[in-house]
Amino acid sequence: MTSQPARRSGLHPRNRHQSRYDFPALIAACPALEAFVRTSPRGEPTIDFADPLAVRALNQALLASFYQIIHWDIPQGFLCPPVPGRADYLHHLADLLAEDNQGTVPTQADILDIGTGANCIYPLIGQYEYGWRFTGSEVNPDALRSAAAIVAANPGLNRRIRLRRQKQDDAIFRGIIHANERYAATMCNPPFHDSAASAQAGSERKRRNLGLSEQGNALNFGGQPKELWCEGGEVRFIQQMIDESRAFARQVGWFTTLVSRGEHLPEIYRALQGAGAVRVVKKNMAQGQKQSRFIGWSFSEKRPR
Repeated sequence: MTSQPARRSGLHPRNRHQSRYDFPALIAACPALEAFVRTSPRGEPTIDFADPLAVRALNQALLASFYQIIHWDIPQGFLCPPVPGRADYLHHLADLLAEDNQGTVPTQADILDIGTGANCIYPLIGQYEYGWRFTGSEVNPDALRSAAAIVAANPGLNRRIRLRRQKQDDAIFRGIIHANERYAATMCNPPFHDSAASAQAGSERKRRNLGLSEQGNALNFGGQPKELWCEGGEVRFIQQMIDESRAFARQVGWFTTLVSRGEHLPEIYRALQGAGAVRVVKKNMAQGQKQSRFIGWSFSEKRPR
C-alpha cells in the first residue's frame, strides 16, 4: 500500500494535480473508486497502486472529476497511464507552441498523437485544457477500437478527436499525415524497451519499488508489446521518427516525443543534426523523484499557417 505525498513537486504550474488526491471528491465523481480506497500506515486514504483495477478506477475518477470524461475504460492488459504525468507533457507542449504565437497558447491547434493507445489519454486531456483538435494514430486494432469507444461514449468528443489506423507496421508518419493537412505539433510516448525481456525487467523493478515480490500479476499500469518495447528500443524508434519527419517538414510546426532516458539524448541529437532540423528544444519535466523530458524539433523558423 502506498500513500500519497502532500504535493507533487516539479509538475507544471498549470497541472491540475499539484496536491494530494482528494478521495471524497474523486469518489463523488466515480463511486466505483470507493471499493478500492484503503487507509495508509499514515492514516490517510490511498489505493493499492499494485492493483491494476484500483489504478483504472483512480484514472476513471480523475478523468471524470478534472476533465469531464464520464465514460472511460480500457481492455485488460493495455497501458493504464498515470494522469498527472501525461497532463504535464501537454502543458509543456502548450508553452512551446506559445513561444511561436507571441506568448499565447493557441486555441485552434491541430495536434497529432502518435500511438494514442487504448486509453486515448493525450487527446482527452488536451482537448479539454486547450480546445485543441486531435488526430490519434494507432497500429493495434484492439487499442483503436477502445479509443474509438471512449470518444463515442462522451458527447462532443467526436468533434475534437479523430482516430486513424496505422496500417504499416514499419511506419510512423507515413500513411497518417495526409496531403494538405497541417499540424501545429506531433506528440508521442514511444516504446522505450528494446525487447520483451527488458520490458519484463522494468516491470519487476517497478514491483520492487512498490514493495512487492517480482512474481505476481501484470504490472499495475499494464501495457501491450508495441506499447512497451520495439526492436532497437526508444532510440531506434525516435531515429525513425526523425528520419520520416523530413518528408512532412512543411506540414508540421513541431515534432515532439518523450525521451525516457537522458543518456539517449546524444544519439538523438546527432540524428536531428543529420536530418537538418532548424530548431531543437528539450523540455524537462518532473514528478517527485521521477525525471523525464521531451524533445522537439522543427524544420522551419516559423510555425505553419
